Order: sequence, then C-alpha cells, then structure tokens
Amino acid sequence: MRIGTVGTGFIVDTFLSALADVEGASCVAMYSRKQESAKPLADKYNIGKIYTKLTDLYQDSAVDVIYIASPNSLHYEQAYQALEYGKHVICEKPFTATVQETEELVRMAKNKQLMLFEAISNIYLPNIELVKNNIEKLGPVKIVQCNYTQLSSRYFKLLDGETPNVFNPAFAGGVLGDLNIYNIHLVVHLFGKPDQVSYDANLYNENIDTSGVVTMKYPDFTAVCTASKDSLGDNAMLIQGEKGFIKIPGNSNACSEVYLSLDGEETRLNAQTNENRLYSEIAAFQTIFASHDLDACYEQLDHTLNVMNVYETARKDAGITFPADKT
Repeated sequence: MRIGTVGTGFIVDTFLSALADVEGASCVAMYSRKQESAKPLADKYNIGKIYTKLTDLYQDSAVDVIYIASPNSLHYEQAYQALEYGKHVICEKPFTATVQETEELVRMAKNKQLMLFEAISNIYLPNIELVKNNIEKLGPVKIVQCNYTQLSSRYFKLLDGETPNVFNPAFAGGVLGDLNIYNIHLVVHLFGKPDQVSYDANLYNENIDTSGVVTMKYPDFTAVCTASKDSLGDNAMLIQGEKGFIKIPGNSNACSEVYLSLDGEETRLNAQTNENRLYSEIAAFQTIFASHDLDACYEQLDHTLNVMNVYETARKDAGITFPADKT
C-alpha cells in the first residue's frame, strides 16, 4: 500500500509515524501548496517526492492510495478527484460535510471498485474489541455517557476576533465534527444507528458550535455524547448496565485502557501494545487493501454513512449550516 498524503498538519505527522510500523505500507509522496510546508515531514520520514499541484500527485503511478488530511470542507472534492483518477482513498474524519457528499463518494468508489476508508482511530482499537466482548456481562444497558473535552487555544483566538478553521462554518468546522464525532463513532460502532438524535449546542455567532451535547435515543437506553473546546472537563466513556459498568477513561479517540466493574469488583483491561492511536486503523486498512477485500471496506462505509446521518441530523437540529448544504 503506497500512500500519497494531502496536508501537512499534526495529524499527518502522527499518521506517518504510525505508518512506519505497518508492514507492507509506506508513504511515497506528499502534496502541499508550498513545498517548504511539506519538507520537514518529508525529511523526517524519508519521503522522496513533494508535489505542489494536486493533480500531479493523483497522476503518480507509484501512488496507490491518497490519504486526505485537509480542512473538512475540502474532503469531498479532493476524495472525489482522487477516485476519478483511479486512486483508493483514506479520508480523515469528519468524512465529509454532508450525507449527500458521503453517498456520492461511496457510489463512485463502488462503481469503480475502489477502496474508500474513513480514518477514524477509535473503532479499530483492540480495546474497543474488548469492550464489545464484555458488554453482554453488564446485563441490559441503560445509560451511555461520553465526554471529550479539550479546551482549545483557538477558542480564545475566536473570542479575540480571529476565525480559526476549526471554528469556521466555511471550512465545515465546529466541535461536533472535531471532537464529538469520536464519541458518535464509538456509540454507533457498539450499538448501531439510533432511533432519534438531537443536539443542544453552545453556539458562537449563531452558526458555529464551541461545545454541546448530542442525545442519541435507542429503544431501551439513551446515549449522551458531550464535547467541548471552550471549557475544562473530565474525559471518559461510561456504559452502564443492570449488573455493572464499563469505563473508558481519557480521550475517546485513543481508548488507552478499559475498566470492567461487575458486582463491585473492578478489572483493568488493555489489549493495546502500540502507543500511536492511528496504528490499528492503518494496519486494518493495509490488511483489507492487501487482500482486496472490497466487502470489508464497504461494510465500514455503511458504518460511516450511519455516523454521517447522526452527525448531519445533530448539526441541523442545532441550526448549524455549511455552504455544502446549499449544493
């Protein structure tokens, strides 16, 4: 799996670091509007080619897969173009700005028999498999709570009159897609698509969320997903049942440990050996790619579509609109 990257942010550095540990996968080229932006990463990971024209990357026959880590609003267009050029695609979360964009990308990937993945770290982590394997021990689940809070320096820039991308509707920003999307992915991965979705958001200038609570209602329980970039909090996921609970402390994008509490006795579980949270997802993509298992790839796209439906329903419930909604 020979990868070409789009973007030069911190997530690309994390991705390339994890990629170095995945057998059979490598990065062979990078794209950046300015060569000097990509050069430090290219030098760090011994990547020989830097393109400043995106179509040059798409036309490189040595590249099998395009990894897209650009601003959210560019995901759809760049992924669409990559698929048009016959490239497989790994696209960072949130996958696109709208459900319609996701549906169009899925349709094109299937028509061209290409692979299309959402880069979402937590659902591929071994610890989440442990959670899945132990949920039944809790008895009937009654409440699910998730909190991912990360007070951001960019929030204070927003208050000072700047408009960072993460808080810019034009770039499909907001805490829902930046942090709460991890909570939503976990809940949908573990329990499927909910029956009802609502979003109570703290809005800045009426159209960008800096914090908020997504409520996902299932037939027998309710999941509450909280995320914030404008306050401090205690991060964890808690799944409560009649016989006990499972707690995942810390950020929901990493899930570095799991605690199972039954009948008052607590057991610590941990199946993760690689500290880089992106390793497991890249290893999964490499396995699917190497075996050309389109069914496995498209099964994951069904999950992505379910998450995108929750994401868009929540966003619109809070009155948040993006330019992509008008297309």
